[in-house]
Amino acid sequence: MTVFLVAAFLIVHGVLHIGVWTAPQQPGTSSPFDPGHSWALASLHVLPSPARAMALAAAWYTAVVYVIAGAGVFASSQWWPTAALVAAATGLVLKGMWFDPWLSVGVLLDVGVIVAVACTWPASVH
Repeated sequence: MTVFLVAAFLIVHGVLHIGVWTAPQQPGTSSPFDPGHSWALASLHVLPSPARAMALAAAWYTAVVYVIAGAGVFASSQWWPTAALVAAATGLVLKGMWFDPWLSVGVLLDVGVIVAVACTWPASVH
């Protein structure tokens, strides 16, 4: 049961990256955050369109690696913790470069993945 829960968490967390970062922006309404605005890229004078493309590419990469990590848990592989660490680190970079308080829960989840892998928790999946 623990293997199923850990794998499902990793896969769902990955898929949520796609949903959050690709949600359509409704003109004239305020959205939780704008993937076209990165404080880090704005300081380098990167325009919103390329910034949005970079955010979407990073979100898709993070999602795919999280899904791979979840599949690795299901398969009882030895490499899934590495994939989970890569996904969480990429997710933190993504959320850090495009930081908005609305993304704070995602930051906590990524940090939780890193801590869980570092502490080999839960032990039944390691």
